[in-house]
Amino acid sequence: MFPYAAYLRVYEPVTAFPEPARTLWTVYADSKRRPRRIHALMAEHGEAARRLTASPPEVAPDRESRDAYVRRSGDMIYVCPWETRLRSWLAFERFRDERSASVAAAFVPPPVGERVARDFEHWKRSGRPLRPHIQTSTWHVPLEWFVPFAGAERCLMLGAPGTGYRKTDDALQEHAGHGPATAAPTRTLIYVTPMGEARRRVSAALVAVRDDLGDGAVSPSTGRLETLGRWLGDFHPRALVELDYGGLVHLLDDQTLSADESVAEMAVALAAGARGEAELAVAMYKRLRARWRPVRALEAAN
Repeated sequence: MFPYAAYLRVYEPVTAFPEPARTLWTVYADSKRRPRRIHALMAEHGEAARRLTASPPEVAPDRESRDAYVRRSGDMIYVCPWETRLRSWLAFERFRDERSASVAAAFVPPPVGERVARDFEHWKRSGRPLRPHIQTSTWHVPLEWFVPFAGAERCLMLGAPGTGYRKTDDALQEHAGHGPATAAPTRTLIYVTPMGEARRRVSAALVAVRDDLGDGAVSPSTGRLETLGRWLGDFHPRALVELDYGGLVHLLDDQTLSADESVAEMAVALAAGARGEAELAVAMYKRLRARWRPVRALEAAN
Protein backbone atom coordinates (compact mmCIF):
# COMPACT_ATOMS: atom_id res chain seq x y z
CA MET A 1 0.00 0.00 0.00
CA PHE A 2 1.28 3.45 -0.88
CA PRO A 3 1.66 6.02 1.91
CA TYR A 4 -1.43 8.18 2.28
CA ALA A 5 0.20 11.24 0.73
CA ALA A 6 -0.17 13.50 -2.31
CA TYR A 7 2.73 14.97 -4.27
CA LEU A 8 3.41 18.18 -6.18
CA ARG A 9 6.29 17.65 -8.61
CA VAL A 10 8.25 19.80 -11.05
CA TYR A 11 9.81 18.15 -14.10
CA GLU A 12 12.54 20.27 -15.68
CA PRO A 13 13.77 19.80 -19.28
CA VAL A 14 16.90 17.70 -19.20
CA THR A 15 18.64 20.55 -21.05
CA ALA A 16 18.10 22.77 -17.98
CA PHE A 17 20.51 20.68 -15.90
CA PRO A 18 24.23 21.56 -15.97
CA GLU A 19 26.79 18.98 -16.99
CA PRO A 20 27.48 16.28 -15.95
CA ALA A 21 23.92 15.97 -14.58
CA ARG A 22 22.43 16.60 -18.04
CA THR A 23 24.22 13.61 -19.56
CA LEU A 24 23.57 11.41 -16.52
CA TRP A 25 19.82 12.11 -16.57
CA THR A 26 19.64 11.60 -20.34
CA VAL A 27 21.25 8.18 -20.02
CA TYR A 28 19.05 7.43 -16.99
CA ALA A 29 15.85 8.21 -18.91
CA ASP A 30 16.72 5.53 -21.49
CA SER A 31 17.83 2.96 -18.92
CA LYS A 32 15.76 -0.21 -18.69
CA ARG A 33 16.76 -0.60 -15.04
CA ARG A 34 15.21 2.60 -13.68
CA PRO A 35 11.87 2.29 -11.83
CA ARG A 36 9.03 2.87 -14.28
CA ARG A 37 6.25 5.28 -13.42
CA ILE A 38 3.90 2.56 -12.19
CA HIS A 39 6.55 1.28 -9.73
CA ALA A 40 8.51 4.44 -8.90
CA LEU A 41 6.44 5.64 -5.95
CA MET A 42 6.48 2.21 -4.32
CA ALA A 43 10.24 1.93 -4.86
CA GLU A 44 10.77 5.34 -3.27
CA HIS A 45 8.53 4.43 -0.33
CA GLY A 46 10.29 1.08 0.10
CA GLU A 47 13.66 2.77 0.42
CA ALA A 48 12.31 5.15 3.06
CA ALA A 49 10.71 2.31 5.03
CA ARG A 50 13.97 0.34 5.10
CA ARG A 51 15.86 3.35 6.41
CA LEU A 52 13.37 4.16 9.15
CA THR A 53 13.03 0.55 10.37
CA ALA A 54 16.79 0.21 10.76
CA SER A 55 18.31 0.36 14.25
CA PRO A 56 19.13 3.14 14.79
CA PRO A 57 16.90 4.71 12.13
CA GLU A 58 18.61 6.22 9.11
CA VAL A 59 16.94 9.62 8.98
CA ALA A 60 18.63 10.67 5.72
CA PRO A 61 20.69 8.61 3.27
CA ASP A 62 24.44 9.21 3.20
CA ARG A 63 24.30 10.09 -0.49
CA GLU A 64 21.75 11.82 -2.68
CA SER A 65 19.45 9.59 -4.72
CA ARG A 66 20.33 8.97 -8.36
CA ASP A 67 16.71 8.19 -9.26
CA ALA A 68 14.07 10.45 -10.76
CA TYR A 69 10.59 10.56 -12.23
CA VAL A 70 10.75 10.91 -16.01
CA ARG A 71 8.31 12.33 -18.55
CA ARG A 72 8.60 12.74 -22.31
CA SER A 73 6.90 15.23 -24.56
CA GLY A 74 7.85 15.06 -28.20
CA ASP A 75 11.63 14.90 -28.37
CA MET A 76 12.14 16.48 -24.95
CA ILE A 77 12.93 14.55 -21.79
CA TYR A 78 11.66 16.02 -18.50
CA VAL A 79 13.19 14.95 -15.20
CA CYS A 80 12.01 15.28 -11.60
CA PRO A 81 14.86 14.09 -9.33
CA TRP A 82 13.82 12.26 -6.17
CA GLU A 83 16.33 14.25 -4.08
CA THR A 84 15.68 11.87 -1.20
CA ARG A 85 18.50 13.17 0.98
CA LEU A 86 17.48 16.82 0.69
CA ARG A 87 13.80 16.04 1.25
CA SER A 88 14.67 13.87 4.28
CA TRP A 89 16.73 16.69 5.79
CA LEU A 90 13.93 19.21 5.27
CA ALA A 91 11.32 16.82 6.71
CA PHE A 92 13.45 16.06 9.76
CA GLU A 93 14.05 19.76 10.37
CA ARG A 94 10.27 20.37 10.33
CA PHE A 95 9.76 17.35 12.58
CA ARG A 96 12.14 18.71 15.23
CA ASP A 97 10.74 22.25 14.99
CA GLU A 98 7.16 21.06 15.53
CA ARG A 99 7.83 18.74 18.49
CA SER A 100 9.48 18.94 21.86
CA ALA A 101 12.99 17.56 22.25
CA SER A 102 11.74 14.67 24.39
CA VAL A 103 9.16 13.61 21.80
CA ALA A 104 11.67 13.87 18.93
CA ALA A 105 14.17 11.81 20.93
CA ALA A 106 11.61 9.02 21.30
CA PHE A 107 11.66 8.58 17.52
CA VAL A 108 15.28 9.41 16.72
CA PRO A 109 18.12 8.98 19.26
CA PRO A 110 19.69 12.41 20.02
CA PRO A 111 23.18 11.43 18.72
CA VAL A 112 21.65 10.44 15.38
CA GLY A 113 19.55 13.60 15.24
CA GLU A 114 22.49 15.84 16.00
CA ARG A 115 24.62 14.20 13.31
CA VAL A 116 21.84 14.65 10.74
CA ALA A 117 21.44 18.30 11.75
CA ARG A 118 25.19 18.92 11.38
CA ASP A 119 25.24 17.31 7.93
CA PHE A 120 22.35 19.52 6.83
CA GLU A 121 24.01 22.67 8.16
CA HIS A 122 27.15 21.77 6.22
CA TRP A 123 25.01 21.38 3.08
CA LYS A 124 23.41 24.78 3.67
CA ARG A 125 26.78 26.50 4.05
CA SER A 126 27.92 24.99 0.74
CA GLY A 127 25.43 27.24 -1.05
CA ARG A 128 23.68 24.42 -2.87
CA PRO A 129 19.92 24.80 -3.56
CA LEU A 130 17.46 24.00 -0.78
CA ARG A 131 14.33 23.78 -2.91
CA PRO A 132 13.36 20.20 -3.80
CA HIS A 133 11.56 19.26 -7.00
CA ILE A 134 8.90 17.40 -4.95
CA GLN A 135 6.56 18.57 -2.21
CA THR A 136 4.57 16.10 -0.08
CA SER A 137 1.28 16.44 1.80
CA THR A 138 0.00 13.62 4.02
CA TRP A 139 -3.70 12.74 4.34
CA HIS A 140 -4.99 15.51 2.07
CA VAL A 141 -4.30 17.78 -0.88
CA PRO A 142 -3.84 21.41 0.24
CA LEU A 143 -6.33 23.76 -1.40
CA GLU A 144 -3.49 25.81 -2.86
CA TRP A 145 -2.23 22.81 -4.83
CA PHE A 146 -5.37 22.78 -6.97
CA VAL A 147 -4.74 26.33 -8.19
CA PRO A 148 -1.98 25.73 -10.82
CA PHE A 149 -4.12 23.28 -12.83
CA ALA A 150 -7.22 23.16 -15.04
CA GLY A 151 -9.97 20.55 -15.00
CA ALA A 152 -9.17 19.48 -18.57
CA GLU A 153 -5.63 18.47 -17.45
CA ARG A 154 -7.01 15.66 -15.29
CA CYS A 155 -5.90 12.05 -15.92
CA LEU A 156 -7.71 9.29 -14.01
CA MET A 157 -6.89 5.57 -14.05
CA LEU A 158 -9.03 3.35 -11.82
CA GLY A 159 -7.53 -0.11 -12.29
CA ALA A 160 -9.33 -3.36 -11.39
CA PRO A 161 -11.22 -3.44 -8.05
CA GLY A 162 -9.66 -5.61 -5.34
CA THR A 163 -11.42 -8.19 -3.23
CA GLY A 164 -11.15 -9.51 0.30
CA TYR A 165 -10.76 -6.20 2.10
CA ARG A 166 -9.32 -6.33 5.58
CA LYS A 167 -11.28 -5.12 8.57
CA THR A 168 -8.97 -2.15 8.91
CA ASP A 169 -9.73 -1.09 5.34
CA ASP A 170 -13.48 -1.43 5.97
CA ALA A 171 -13.16 0.70 9.09
CA LEU A 172 -11.32 3.39 7.14
CA GLN A 173 -13.99 3.47 4.47
CA GLU A 174 -16.83 3.56 6.98
CA HIS A 175 -15.15 6.44 8.77
CA ALA A 176 -14.71 8.34 5.52
CA GLY A 177 -18.24 7.69 4.33
CA HIS A 178 -17.10 5.89 1.16
CA GLY A 179 -17.37 2.36 -0.17
CA PRO A 180 -14.48 -0.10 -0.56
CA ALA A 181 -11.43 1.19 -2.41
CA THR A 182 -9.08 -0.74 -4.64
CA ALA A 183 -5.35 -0.93 -4.02
CA ALA A 184 -4.50 -1.59 -7.68
CA PRO A 185 -1.02 -0.13 -8.34
CA THR A 186 -2.24 1.42 -11.61
CA ARG A 187 -4.92 3.44 -9.82
CA THR A 188 -3.94 7.10 -10.13
CA LEU A 189 -5.33 10.60 -10.39
CA ILE A 190 -2.91 13.21 -11.69
CA TYR A 191 -2.88 16.64 -13.31
CA VAL A 192 -0.04 17.97 -15.47
CA THR A 193 0.39 21.51 -16.78
CA PRO A 194 3.14 23.67 -18.33
CA MET A 195 5.03 25.86 -15.87
CA GLY A 196 3.89 29.03 -17.62
CA GLU A 197 0.23 28.14 -17.06
CA ALA A 198 0.88 27.16 -13.44
CA ARG A 199 2.55 30.49 -12.66
CA ARG A 200 -0.17 32.48 -14.42
CA ARG A 201 -2.94 30.72 -12.49
CA VAL A 202 -1.23 31.19 -9.14
CA SER A 203 -0.69 34.90 -9.84
CA ALA A 204 -4.34 35.34 -10.82
CA ALA A 205 -5.48 33.43 -7.72
CA LEU A 206 -3.48 35.75 -5.47
CA VAL A 207 -5.37 38.72 -6.85
CA ALA A 208 -8.71 36.97 -6.28
CA VAL A 209 -8.11 35.77 -2.71
CA ARG A 210 -6.70 39.08 -1.50
CA ASP A 211 -10.23 40.49 -1.72
CA ASP A 212 -12.34 39.87 1.37
CA LEU A 213 -14.79 37.07 0.55
CA GLY A 214 -16.52 37.31 3.90
CA ASP A 215 -15.11 34.03 5.25
CA GLY A 216 -11.33 33.91 5.36
CA ALA A 217 -11.45 30.44 6.91
CA VAL A 218 -12.55 28.79 3.66
CA SER A 219 -10.47 30.37 0.91
CA PRO A 220 -6.87 29.39 0.05
CA SER A 221 -4.21 31.03 2.19
CA THR A 222 -2.58 34.08 0.60
CA GLY A 223 0.68 33.26 2.38
CA ARG A 224 0.74 29.67 1.15
CA LEU A 225 -0.12 30.80 -2.38
CA GLU A 226 2.78 33.24 -2.29
CA THR A 227 5.07 30.46 -1.06
CA LEU A 228 3.84 28.20 -3.85
CA GLY A 229 4.44 30.95 -6.41
CA ARG A 230 8.00 31.49 -5.18
CA TRP A 231 8.68 27.74 -5.31
CA LEU A 232 7.44 27.49 -8.90
CA GLY A 233 9.47 30.56 -9.80
CA ASP A 234 12.71 28.77 -8.90
CA PHE A 235 12.45 26.34 -11.81
CA HIS A 236 12.92 26.45 -15.57
CA PRO A 237 10.10 28.36 -17.34
CA ARG A 238 9.49 25.41 -19.69
CA ALA A 239 9.18 22.86 -16.90
CA LEU A 240 6.08 20.75 -16.25
CA VAL A 241 4.12 20.75 -12.99
CA GLU A 242 2.34 17.62 -11.78
CA LEU A 243 -0.19 17.04 -9.01
CA ASP A 244 -0.34 13.35 -8.04
CA TYR A 245 -2.96 12.14 -5.56
CA GLY A 246 -0.50 9.34 -4.73
CA GLY A 247 -1.72 6.97 -2.01
CA LEU A 248 -4.79 9.11 -1.26
CA VAL A 249 -6.59 7.34 -4.12
CA HIS A 250 -6.79 4.23 -1.90
CA LEU A 251 -8.97 6.11 0.59
CA LEU A 252 -11.65 6.76 -2.07
CA ASP A 253 -13.80 4.30 -3.99
CA ASP A 254 -14.08 4.47 -7.78
CA GLN A 255 -17.30 6.46 -7.75
CA THR A 256 -15.95 9.05 -5.33
CA LEU A 257 -12.64 9.34 -7.15
CA SER A 258 -14.36 9.72 -10.52
CA ALA A 259 -16.57 12.47 -9.09
CA ASP A 260 -13.61 14.38 -7.61
CA GLU A 261 -13.42 17.63 -9.57
CA SER A 262 -11.50 19.61 -6.96
CA VAL A 263 -9.38 21.44 -9.53
CA ALA A 264 -12.40 22.50 -11.59
CA GLU A 265 -14.23 23.62 -8.44
CA MET A 266 -11.25 25.68 -7.38
CA ALA A 267 -11.24 27.37 -10.78
CA VAL A 268 -14.93 28.21 -10.42
CA ALA A 269 -14.35 29.62 -6.93
CA LEU A 270 -11.45 31.79 -8.06
CA ALA A 271 -13.32 33.06 -11.12
CA ALA A 272 -16.32 33.92 -8.95
CA GLY A 273 -14.08 35.77 -6.52
CA ALA A 274 -12.49 37.74 -9.36
CA ARG A 275 -15.99 38.79 -10.53
CA GLY A 276 -16.96 39.83 -7.02
CA GLU A 277 -19.45 36.96 -6.61
CA ALA A 278 -18.50 36.28 -3.00
CA GLU A 279 -21.39 33.93 -2.21
CA LEU A 280 -20.57 31.56 -5.09
CA ALA A 281 -16.85 31.65 -4.27
CA VAL A 282 -17.42 30.85 -0.59
CA ALA A 283 -19.88 28.09 -1.47
CA MET A 284 -17.33 26.40 -3.74
CA TYR A 285 -14.55 26.71 -1.15
CA LYS A 286 -16.83 25.14 1.46
CA ARG A 287 -17.66 22.34 -0.96
CA LEU A 288 -13.95 21.64 -1.45
CA ARG A 289 -13.26 21.59 2.28
CA ALA A 290 -16.26 19.36 2.93
CA ARG A 291 -14.95 16.83 0.39
CA TRP A 292 -11.50 16.61 1.97
CA ARG A 293 -12.48 16.92 5.65
CA PRO A 294 -13.47 13.22 6.11
CA VAL A 295 -10.34 12.07 4.27
CA ARG A 296 -8.07 14.23 6.39
CA ALA A 297 -9.83 13.00 9.54
CA LEU A 298 -8.56 9.49 8.82
CA GLU A 299 -5.16 10.56 10.16
CA ALA A 300 -6.66 10.30 13.64
CA ALA A 301 -8.73 7.16 12.98
CA ASN A 302 -8.17 4.23 15.33
